[in-house]
Amino acid sequence: MMDIEKVALVVGASRGIGRQVAIDLAKNGYAVVVAAKSTSDAAKVQPFPPDPNSTASTISTVEREIREAGGKATAVPVDTRDYSSVERLVQKTVETYGRLDVLVYNSGAIWWASVEDTPMKRFQLMQRVNPEGLYGTVQAALPHLKREKQGRVIVVSPPIYSRFFRGKTAYAMGKVGMSVLTKGLAMDLERQGLHDMAITSIWPAAAIESAATNKFTTKNPDEAKDLRKATIFSDAILAMLKAPPSVVNGQLELDEDFLRKHAGVTDFSKYSVVPGSSPRRIMPAKFPDLTVEEQADEGRRYDSAKDRSSKI
Repeated sequence: MMDIEKVALVVGASRGIGRQVAIDLAKNGYAVVVAAKSTSDAAKVQPFPPDPNSTASTISTVEREIREAGGKATAVPVDTRDYSSVERLVQKTVETYGRLDVLVYNSGAIWWASVEDTPMKRFQLMQRVNPEGLYGTVQAALPHLKREKQGRVIVVSPPIYSRFFRGKTAYAMGKVGMSVLTKGLAMDLERQGLHDMAITSIWPAAAIESAATNKFTTKNPDEAKDLRKATIFSDAILAMLKAPPSVVNGQLELDEDFLRKHAGVTDFSKYSVVPGSSPRRIMPAKFPDLTVEEQADEGRRYDSAKDRSSKI
């Protein structure tokens, strides 16, 4: 076991956004557990480092990138659809570094189509990887995050608004469910008096370069003008982790808006994939308020976990 100041577990860290988050956490002094399904023999990968948005990028190559830059990293394969695999991942994290301070859940399955054109297998895959995978990972990690009473959770999920459902209902059901977990767990933490802990959701304000966007830019290179680098996402997450828990707990944030409001960033040109371009914002400027006037009125509390007559 190593003597480490802060430990972060990044789930879905083999390429793209997750890889960048893992690398930048390591640059900022975190020991990072890099988790996803894909592994490889990193010593044999040529060229190195590989294209971060290609299948050549795996948790093995990300681990090597971090270590060769002087950081601490351990690659651990995980299948977020399998709760026992998730439990082993969290246990391996704690066995290796002795603690867990930050959980970033970036794993995701995607299929954008109408309900009619979304096969049941696709729907089930998205629900298992997206909300179910998140729920299981949070459940397994919470006891360790609560040990120091200062743990943080970052979830890649969107603000809740009706336009998001259009043309991708099955996907939206899972992603919005993830945001509901952010809201609900934040309330749990407040109820339990854990005011130094926080869970926050983050989503891109403009499209970010990834394996998915490569499919479009390969056909039409001009579309790269509307893309940002993944560094905007990792910079926003780092800013969230530095912010007071009371500022971020239960919030559904956008990368650009958070950096603008809480990190004082006004010039976002360095994040453009194409120098000099101004990527189109794909998210609304304002979002609906999810609170009600009776927000504090819970009525009679009921806890199934404390009701011995409850059966699972």
